[in-house]
Amino acid sequence: MKIAIYGGSFNPPHLGHSEAARTVASELAPDRFLIVPASVPPHKDLADGSPTAQQRLELCRLAFSDIPGAEISELELRREGKSYSYDTVRLLREENPDAQLYLVIGTDMFQTFEKWYQFHYLLENCTLAVLARGEDDGPELRGMAEHLRAAYGAQVTVLPHEPIEISSEMIRERLEARGGEDYLSDAVYSEIIRNRYYDAKPSLPWLREKLLDHLDEHRVAHVAGCESEAVRLAMHWGEDPELAAEAGILHDITKSLPFERQLQLCEKYGIINDNSELDNPKLLHAKTGAAMARELFGVSDTVYEAIRWHTTGKPDMSLFEKILYLADYIEPTRDFDGIDALRELAFTDLDGAMVLGLGMTIDEIRRSGREPYIDTLEAYAWYKEKEK
Repeated sequence: MKIAIYGGSFNPPHLGHSEAARTVASELAPDRFLIVPASVPPHKDLADGSPTAQQRLELCRLAFSDIPGAEISELELRREGKSYSYDTVRLLREENPDAQLYLVIGTDMFQTFEKWYQFHYLLENCTLAVLARGEDDGPELRGMAEHLRAAYGAQVTVLPHEPIEISSEMIRERLEARGGEDYLSDAVYSEIIRNRYYDAKPSLPWLREKLLDHLDEHRVAHVAGCESEAVRLAMHWGEDPELAAEAGILHDITKSLPFERQLQLCEKYGIINDNSELDNPKLLHAKTGAAMARELFGVSDTVYEAIRWHTTGKPDMSLFEKILYLADYIEPTRDFDGIDALRELAFTDLDGAMVLGLGMTIDEIRRSGREPYIDTLEAYAWYKEKEK
């Protein structure tokens, strides 16, 4: 039996890792191919904000799901202390005394292999399967391989491989800066964003693309307009424009859902509604949208609350909440009597714009023969009093 062992911190597992695994599967055709996330990597500390070992295990399941024959192993996660390859190989050797074991390593690790813990045992029990980094690595790898063969009787095979030039550290840095999605599978990136591992912030183009699955065609222009207006208002009033864009993109994520589906989401998220909300289904999407945005995209409390109150408003809203409320009201596709005055006021007197906008909403609802929602009435009264 041929068993290949590919270990690492996989923090996070990226396309370079999955391409390396694909090379191993193709070149070695092992009977078993174990992907082994390290619990405590022996050669470096895990970066701050890293997922737990179990969370990295789940990311690996997503990252290597399409690699033929790959098994995600918990061998090193079940052990305490540092995750030495020696312990993993020793256990596999005891369980498979007649197997041919291949230890998969990269060029950098190969160059320092004699510094590994119990490297003699590894050389006695494994063939080193070294992933080359292109033709330039050839002379250096051959020299190191000859040295190990001569000094220790090592078995070394070099796997031809065209690597993706990216490191986990670089990806972590990009994730914090709303990037990195190009070097991760969509499943891995989505999981990272959902849980906000590595202090990740979603790429705005990626977020816009994801939202298309949740929007009716006629709502796309409105959402794009709300995003752009939220960014303009945020820049004008000193809020984070990228966070405002995130809120603008997500604010109507459930708006297109039918009433029955809205009720199902309320039950799922534990949202309690009063009779007025049940009589006006349009009110529900702010609550369900905030909850879904948190579930799917891990939004912060700031964005969650802005989405939650972007339809009705409430007394004493935060600056960010007012920005989203007004961006939704005055975005470029809107056209109604009084909007020019409201647009101008939004950039000169934000609280005055809240009074005008809330008042216009109340008047419109009453003209339709309905009574405005209590939160809107209370918000209007609060801002009217503040204006005095």
